[in-house]
Amino acid sequence: MLENLNREQLEGILEAIPVELSFVDERDLVKFWNKHETRIFKRPASVVGKSVQNCHPKRSVDKVNQILSDFKSRKKDSAEFWINLGERKVYIRYFAVRDKAGRYLGTLEATQDITDIKKIEGEKRLLEY
Repeated sequence: MLENLNREQLEGILEAIPVELSFVDERDLVKFWNKHETRIFKRPASVVGKSVQNCHPKRSVDKVNQILSDFKSRKKDSAEFWINLGERKVYIRYFAVRDKAGRYLGTLEATQDITDIKKIEGEKRLLEY
């Protein structure tokens, strides 16, 4: 279905999604991220094409490597964490990206500030916007 979208539409969709996305390829190289100007965890543009291990604090590189290893070996397909960042609650999820045959293509990271989402109670119907 992607062939039905042009590049501008796809970029617009990726910026509109209320989640920060990052993609690391099968060789652990950073290839993409959205929301460059408003990211929770900002990255310099010079990181594109470099090892993802260089984007994390040294104390967490072993965890990054374990997640990537588990995805590559098919031991796991996802991992999730949540942290407190000041008054905010940040939810971080990693997903193995595979082709239709199951071959590992890389890892997608999805990061979201869920502070306000956690406050939701009851329901709000679409027509009540």
